[in-house]
Amino acid sequence: MQANNRDAASIWDMVQAIRRIQEFTLGLSFDDYQASILIQSAVERQLEILGEAAGRVSEAFRQTHPALDWRRTVGLRNIIIHRYDEIQQDIIWNIITTELANLLAQLEPLLPPLPDEQA
Repeated sequence: MQANNRDAASIWDMVQAIRRIQEFTLGLSFDDYQASILIQSAVERQLEILGEAAGRVSEAFRQTHPALDWRRTVGLRNIIIHRYDEIQQDIIWNIITTELANLLAQLEPLLPPLPDEQA
């Protein structure tokens, strides 16, 4: 299934959120990350955007791409938003360092080509 405009926009938002997280944490160790409330807050905000965008993807599109863990992505957003006092930074760091690159690699091919790339 090809993405409709809303799905395409949501996938784009997800890709951008992951890229921003990677930019924010580039070259950091876990200790560096843990020492910076600014970076933690920025990462958490992008994870919120990632999960919110995942939640906006249509059910039909999700079913066409079952390899992506849509529910888990949305669930992380819900934890960050509603149970912020339970966030464990070691788990967030693990997601950053072990899962986001793979998720990005799954999402990028789902982006529709830009108008100048269609020729």
